[in-house]
Amino acid sequence: MSARNATAAIIGAGDYIGSAIARKFAAEGYTVFAGRRTADKLAALKADIESAGGACEPRALDARKEDDVAAFLNEADAHAPLEVCVFNVGANVNFPILDTTERVFRKVWEMACYGGFLSGREAARLMLARGQGSILFTGATASMRGGKGYAAFASAKFGLRAVAQSMARELGPQNIHVAHLIIDAGVDTAFVRERIKASGRDPDAIEPDQLMDPDSIADAYWYLHTQARDAWTFELDVRPYKENW
Repeated sequence: MSARNATAAIIGAGDYIGSAIARKFAAEGYTVFAGRRTADKLAALKADIESAGGACEPRALDARKEDDVAAFLNEADAHAPLEVCVFNVGANVNFPILDTTERVFRKVWEMACYGGFLSGREAARLMLARGQGSILFTGATASMRGGKGYAAFASAKFGLRAVAQSMARELGPQNIHVAHLIIDAGVDTAFVRERIKASGRDPDAIEPDQLMDPDSIADAYWYLHTQARDAWTFELDVRPYKENW
């Protein structure tokens, strides 16, 4: 590992996809600024990265708060130039439409769409000053179609995709690569396995490579960040080889 004079900010550094992305960029020499609501939950990620010789700065962060997002990214950029910002906040909920309260709908939108706007704007503000950088947004199947019970989640993810597309058209000519990733399958997490079990199926009986490995997803983020600018991808959808789509 060769240390770089650069930072990668992960907004939504959860236990699976977010942590895998953080580990990947740390392994490539970036100092990773990892943010999530509860900083204590980042202790294991920090230990993993540092035991492998990398650098990780964990921070408590509420992506719905403008001042928090700006302070987080400004601190990352002050440590070393911010080259990568990943917005990876989830907010996946399922409620029948009559059970979708105003509070649920608003909170999901704030987390998955509004937070993405704040993160993307503040990252762009810093990257434009030096004319380079990558801003990567995590999307989902719900970014493309609304499913039964997903009015809140799909509307927020649709909105996030629109924010990302608008930013890509505006910032691409200024050498800022904006990309949107559609994670179109179940990811191998404890949450997903519990949902499989609740549906009456045995999660341990699932064929290999039917659930997405977070490390494989992280590789896709690295691929986008390192693309030559004469062939930038805006949208990349990833799924297991047997996934129906």
